[in-house]
Amino acid sequence: MTSPWYKSISSVLGLRGLLFFILGVVALVTILAPLTSNSYEASSALVPNVYSNYRRIKEQAAVDYLDLRSLSLGTTLKEFPLCGKERESYVPCYNGDELDRHCEFERDEERCVVRPPKDYKIPLRWPLGRDIIWSGNVKITKDQLLSSGTVTTRLMLLEENQITFHSEDGLISDGVKDYARQIAEMIGLGSDTEFAQAGIRTVLDIGCGFGSFGAHLVSLKMMPICIAEFEATGSQVQLALERGLPAMIGNFFSKQLPYPALSFDMVHCAHCGTTWDIKADAMLLLEVDRVLKPGGYFVLTSPTNKAQGNLPDTKKTSISTRVNELSKKICWSLTGQQDETFLWQKTVDSSCYSFRSEASIPLCKEGDSVPYYHPLVPCISGTTSKRWIPIQNRSDVSLTTSAELEIHGKSALKNYWSLLTPLIFSDHPKRPGDEDPLPPFNMIRNVLDMNARFGNLNSALLDQGKSAWVMNVVPVNARNTLPIILDRGFAGVLHDWCEPFPTYPRTYDMLHANELLTLLSSERCSLMDLFLEIDRILRPEGWVVISDKLGVIEMARALATRVRWEARVIDLQDGSDQRLLVCQKPFLKK
Repeated sequence: MTSPWYKSISSVLGLRGLLFFILGVVALVTILAPLTSNSYEASSALVPNVYSNYRRIKEQAAVDYLDLRSLSLGTTLKEFPLCGKERESYVPCYNGDELDRHCEFERDEERCVVRPPKDYKIPLRWPLGRDIIWSGNVKITKDQLLSSGTVTTRLMLLEENQITFHSEDGLISDGVKDYARQIAEMIGLGSDTEFAQAGIRTVLDIGCGFGSFGAHLVSLKMMPICIAEFEATGSQVQLALERGLPAMIGNFFSKQLPYPALSFDMVHCAHCGTTWDIKADAMLLLEVDRVLKPGGYFVLTSPTNKAQGNLPDTKKTSISTRVNELSKKICWSLTGQQDETFLWQKTVDSSCYSFRSEASIPLCKEGDSVPYYHPLVPCISGTTSKRWIPIQNRSDVSLTTSAELEIHGKSALKNYWSLLTPLIFSDHPKRPGDEDPLPPFNMIRNVLDMNARFGNLNSALLDQGKSAWVMNVVPVNARNTLPIILDRGFAGVLHDWCEPFPTYPRTYDMLHANELLTLLSSERCSLMDLFLEIDRILRPEGWVVISDKLGVIEMARALATRVRWEARVIDLQDGSDQRLLVCQKPFLKK
């Protein structure tokens, strides 16, 4: 809101004169505040009030300055135009049939707000929305839905304007429950409910189909992350995210995944389409080994009689045979096989690499950096890392940052929840600016934390008993805390916010950015492009929560109006200059 006092003064002084008047007041208060504080011994009780008044005047002056600045230009900031139909499923950095990201040539496009498709509907609430989605929300044809013969697609039915997933009804003999139980038995467990006892919490699911295996793992309180290549239609990632399941676009055909070494307890590939080519399979398998924790498992489900490679038929071998030959060179052991499913376990003993009979694959010379789409490397990673701890011994791990995690996890977030819970996380959330709760416009299934630090928003949601999962993003120019996030059993990824995020439009219910805008202020990023990217990622009626300094928040509020969000600034009332900007994206119907 604009202060009423400058409206009357502006008629006398004019906009330019009023602008100099406000700046003069700020300068005067800046001079007087230190002089007043020097009399601390004489009037110590007055100092807090003087500082508080000074801070409020400075903040209001900044707000009014921004209002006057826009008025002096003679125009208000215009809303971005709406994109055409061709941008409804637009994913930047991916062009045509190319599998790798190419973000360096972006920004020639017109700045516009991506609209939802004509038949788009707000997703159903969880857990119902995990098994039933609106077919108009995803770009997939009936033929694509029914053509595949994989386990996950056989568990789907197209019913009028809905896609129904029947992974838990027990009607299908090769269902996901039976498949997960089969894997558990190969590990030596009595049931898939015992995965946690074997140290398995996080699973990287390569080429995840449409997420039925991941949905089952979520029901077991595990954290799967689906990765699959970009697909213009029939996207595995888009359908998994529409179901409210963790997923992102990614492949490792030529570049490393944006995860540090030793990140996952299990890597899973069921008919995932990965070509373990004779020349390239060592590189692909080495990337699986890089992200796999000591004692972790690689699950491969593939036809045992399918030939692989470019050699003459007499010399071709099955995929599983080829992987097994390579596994011996990287200290993996084949621990189980049932039907078409094979299970390898990575060694728990790093000294194994020194005693290999065939040492043709060297060890990497390693640093502490997290790869950000670096080229694949022909060497074995992570063997000298301080994080070389077998998944079975995780209880022995003591985080050196526990005190820091405690401070950020509880004290700093306590005020957050007292403000956000009635706005967003209740059964009947309020829209920004409303005094009374309205009908349930929203539900939060997933959150993209754009500057996650230690993953404490994720932790706070769990402590609050919320079912939402969080994609914890660590910016490339921030402190590298991604290993800590992953070691806590959370989903996380490294990302450069000067580039678009590897996901489809309308795939997250909430985006959270704590001091991200300040972090990016010295970068090459355009905040206008960032807000358009946030809007692309956010589904209609989803939420954006930005925490930052007052001046930054006011700038963010101006940008929020340009993308048509309903916005409200909230004072944290903790004595700091931090403010919350809580926004809700409207449903732009055609």
